[in-house]
Amino acid sequence: MSWSFEAPLRDMRFVLGHVLDAPAAWAACPAHAELDLDTACAVLEQGARFAAEQLQPLNGPGDRQGCNLDADGRVRTPDGFADAYRAFVEAGWPALAGDPRWGGQGLPLLLDGFLREMLDACNHAWNMYPDLLHGAVHTLAAHAGDELQQRYLPRLVSGEWLAAMALTEPQAGSDLGLLRTRAEPQADGSVRVSGSKIFISGGEHDLSDNIVHLVLCRLPDAAPGTRGLSLALVPRLLPDGSRNAMVCDGLEKKMGLKASATCAMRYEQATGWLVGEPGRGLAAMFVMMNSARLHVALQGLGHAEMAAQNALRYALERRQSRLPGPRAADAGAADPIARHPAMRHVLLGLQAQVEAGRVIAARAALALDLAEHHPDPAVRDAAQARAALLTPLLKAQLTRLGFEGASAALQVFGGYGYVHEYGIEQSVRDARIAMIYEGTNEIQAIDLVQRKLLGDSGTALQALLAECAAEADACLAEPSLEAFGQALREECEAARSGLHALLGLRDPGLVLALAPDVMDALWWLLNTWAFAASARGTLRASDTDAAWREARLERMRYGVDWLLPRARQHWQRVIAGAPALPELRATR
Repeated sequence: MSWSFEAPLRDMRFVLGHVLDAPAAWAACPAHAELDLDTACAVLEQGARFAAEQLQPLNGPGDRQGCNLDADGRVRTPDGFADAYRAFVEAGWPALAGDPRWGGQGLPLLLDGFLREMLDACNHAWNMYPDLLHGAVHTLAAHAGDELQQRYLPRLVSGEWLAAMALTEPQAGSDLGLLRTRAEPQADGSVRVSGSKIFISGGEHDLSDNIVHLVLCRLPDAAPGTRGLSLALVPRLLPDGSRNAMVCDGLEKKMGLKASATCAMRYEQATGWLVGEPGRGLAAMFVMMNSARLHVALQGLGHAEMAAQNALRYALERRQSRLPGPRAADAGAADPIARHPAMRHVLLGLQAQVEAGRVIAARAALALDLAEHHPDPAVRDAAQARAALLTPLLKAQLTRLGFEGASAALQVFGGYGYVHEYGIEQSVRDARIAMIYEGTNEIQAIDLVQRKLLGDSGTALQALLAECAAEADACLAEPSLEAFGQALREECEAARSGLHALLGLRDPGLVLALAPDVMDALWWLLNTWAFAASARGTLRASDTDAAWREARLERMRYGVDWLLPRARQHWQRVIAGAPALPELRATR
């Protein structure tokens, strides 16, 4: 079989129309009031065609060819990548959710999120190049001065120029307070940036003439730690067209994403301009990082979707062993492995989690749209709090699903999955990095517990629980959905008890030790909500055929019956507390 992509357009339409009722939310926002479901789905259909026809055929060859660094310090991407990017820009895709003030189309982030899922499913490495544009645009729109905005935002929104985020240094990974890159103020208002950065995605490439680097750095009188960090815009090409004093020292040789240029960058008195106030660089950069975290979550979802659909196609074709029970008269000597219970567990579990994950990611993207565009300040504030709560959960859990789901799908292929020609081994390699960059998943768990739960004494979670409880009540009102409503009600009760226990902890070390359990427990609460909301939406989906509706209900039931019981240990550990973690020692 060939590795191929069938865009989940029917599922996306179902989520928009029957689970989230996105058109009603758009109607309440003046910026999106004229957008209807058919138009939105037509946009997604065109995006799916671009992903499948132009990006997916480049994925395997790009992995084999990789990127190359010329003697002059210029990076060459794999054959076809630059042409595909030019087509992407000409079709207007980078501007999809961009602000019309800067030449954007002004469509919802929700549609942009679904587009990115499809791009990542077809070619994660290629999509690494434009994936940072949205965050860079929002950072400049929120913090840059008028001159920088006028100079850079139109070309970033259009995709004519690309962006890179330069944070990490050899001695400073998650602890950004250790950064040493310097910025020296100049009389003309610019700065001269000097230092070295590593792991810079798209720091140098041949897809666009200019690359706008957003660089965390220190001014000469900076305070120590993260309080002393500033943010500078350092372009590859200066306004007069000359090359800036930056160079790519090398390309990382990586486990996966070989077609994405991961650069070691050196800035040698490079000209830049401060973005925002001196010493407030981390606050400005977090605008970009939070956008990137949602996009990284969609990378995981794209991998899981691609792995699930290709594994299912293979399982329906591959025949091995004969199962007991009645058989058709013309059945062969062996059954498709899709009939074997072990493979059904793998495939149903993966499908259920992918579909639930898509609903949760779409809920977060819709919250971001409401936070930016709804006319009621109270609605905007509540939506922003919801998005902030969901972001670390989505980043950690969907990237884990992308890797672990791809690994589970490889098992369906057996030995064939371990060789390159079947595609799934590349997916396993490419998906793994998403659990690390943009804040490791362990950092996401700490952020969730310390900032998003304890930081507001559980207010944001209580609001989420109220929404989940309302969904549970709606399901319990439908006799056929009673199991979904009861499961969701039980998860809400466990979450309330868990939150109470968490708020009562006085040992910071114990809070950190329990953070992974809190994150997993909340993720399964969200999955249970997604199973229930999807099941209820299925009953309303008269525009879909009966077989499709029943198959989706079966997958949601599988999630409640088989997946959810595995999750209930997490709240139990939080409620009961946990023993102290022993210290690790160098010898055993």
